[in-house]
Amino acid sequence: MQDTKIEFDPDVADLPKGGWLTKVAEVAEVHGFFKPLGKRHFAAHIEGSDTLIVTFETIQGMRALSDTAEPQGWAMVREKGWSHLCVASDGDTWFRDRNIYGLFDKLIDDGFFDDYDNILFYGAGPCGYAAAAYSVAAPGARVVAIQPQATLDPRVTEWDDRFTDMRRIDFTSRYGYAPDMLDACDHAFVLYDPAEMLDAMHAALFTRAGVTKLRLRHMGDAIQGDLMEMKVLMPLLVQAAEGTLSEESFATAYRARRTYPAYLRRVLAAVDAQERDDLSYMLARNVTSRMKAPRFQRRLGELDAKRKRSDAQDDTAAL
Repeated sequence: MQDTKIEFDPDVADLPKGGWLTKVAEVAEVHGFFKPLGKRHFAAHIEGSDTLIVTFETIQGMRALSDTAEPQGWAMVREKGWSHLCVASDGDTWFRDRNIYGLFDKLIDDGFFDDYDNILFYGAGPCGYAAAAYSVAAPGARVVAIQPQATLDPRVTEWDDRFTDMRRIDFTSRYGYAPDMLDACDHAFVLYDPAEMLDAMHAALFTRAGVTKLRLRHMGDAIQGDLMEMKVLMPLLVQAAEGTLSEESFATAYRARRTYPAYLRRVLAAVDAQERDDLSYMLARNVTSRMKAPRFQRRLGELDAKRKRSDAQDDTAAL
């Protein structure tokens, strides 16, 4: 394995998609390989240490989630010296494409995964589905899937009306039903918000031995971005790759939500919706005692005023 120093000009983020893709290919070909996979997919490999992270990503996600518009795994290459295989799609395809099947068939035949001691598959949403589904290509790998779909086969998940345009796509053949494809993995972690009903229903289909479900209540439907903003995602992936991730270690890292404004606002909105003023008051007072939070300060003032009006009415009624 070679030491790898990836250099990616930040200005690349401003290039049109074609120019950006050319730059990604140039970097990958210097340090590993780049393979176009039909019109909507590609694979980019960076060779590093004997730990490999396989990420499934969309081009749009890379260009939106990173200031440099680079694949997520490149940060791992730089900071940890890991190897990285990025399998990317143009739009949400769930990677249901014969070119993707062919890629993994060839990697298996070539013994590609045999060169690595630790392998982690990662993705979110449709990419989380793919991370689980294609992990079967590397028995003993670990998997982290955020809000994954189990399948979009309408005979199984007709209740999911978010992706009806995908119902004609084959989810029953090779690498099809994601929960079954986890049978050969060392361990898988499925992250979701149980209040997001459709995500929770998909997560339920992953219930089996070797799968730990991590519930992130009040995180909503964009968990990956929230974990990145909280700077929790990378430590989570490092622990998963090294085999040290557990419910306990995740709970420790996830305490970062206590100072994450977006999460706190969602909690306050949920409590307010239940009209639990006492709990809203305690939450607002706690948050304002720890951090600068104008919205919580205003809410605390509103609740204080409401309490005073209520006390005044009680005093009047007592006369």
